[in-house]
Amino acid sequence: MKYYVLHIMLIIVLISCNEKDKKINAVARVNNNYLYQEDIINKIPEYLSKEDSILFRNNIINSWATEQLLLEKAKINVDDNDGEIKNLVDRYEKELLIDKYKQAVLHQELDTVLTNSDIDEYYENNKNIYKLNEDLVQLKYIHFSSELNDKEELIKLFKSETKEDIEILEERELEFYSFNFNDSIWISVNLVEKKLPFLKNENRINKNQFIQKEDSLGVYLVAVKKIRLRNDIAPKAYVVSTIRQMILHKRKLELMKRIEQTLVSDAINNKQFEQY
Repeated sequence: MKYYVLHIMLIIVLISCNEKDKKINAVARVNNNYLYQEDIINKIPEYLSKEDSILFRNNIINSWATEQLLLEKAKINVDDNDGEIKNLVDRYEKELLIDKYKQAVLHQELDTVLTNSDIDEYYENNKNIYKLNEDLVQLKYIHFSSELNDKEELIKLFKSETKEDIEILEERELEFYSFNFNDSIWISVNLVEKKLPFLKNENRINKNQFIQKEDSLGVYLVAVKKIRLRNDIAPKAYVVSTIRQMILHKRKLELMKRIEQTLVSDAINNKQFEQY
């Protein structure tokens, strides 16, 4: 009898100590649920000030408490007699497991190497779906102070097609307000007009066009190389990132289809799957 009483007392002491430990290490409690410092410490950004950190910490605690209280109310007031919630949970668990498995397989077996031939072939076969919804342009430009003494020399260098002359301009880039010497990339005309507002007042710009403009803000030199208009086929270089995504997406679908077909075929051969 004494042993039984001592055993009960020991259990009570252990429970009491455990509850004390919970309270010591906890930052908040909702009934029998505790939130601990280690649960929130990594959620607080390190760059915050002390005052902001305290505010952020309190927001985390309040959000956790609200969730716990809502959950407890829901458990009391919402029944699942028809098993709807359980079915949804089971279905979600299955979808998560299957998706995780698929991602692991794709990571291991998907061929992510894309050659120029892959991109060229896809572009040629699907170019009609890549219609532009805005005007694009290839150009170079330079904006500098009208007070520079060698303005004519700069114009001559800018008009030049040689790599050496462009390099001379690049070496002087700190003298310019803004510039772009790479006329091999396609840029939205809307973006260009934000950088060079005077172009809005020009008639439609054309390929191989040179524009010189001088106003109170300085001298502008613009050399248009090529232009593509709205509803034209988009240049391959402009949509290459989208093409890469589409090719990889197509490969993912094809790979998963092959894997699923193999699974069913193997299951049938191994007598694991039978259709009646």
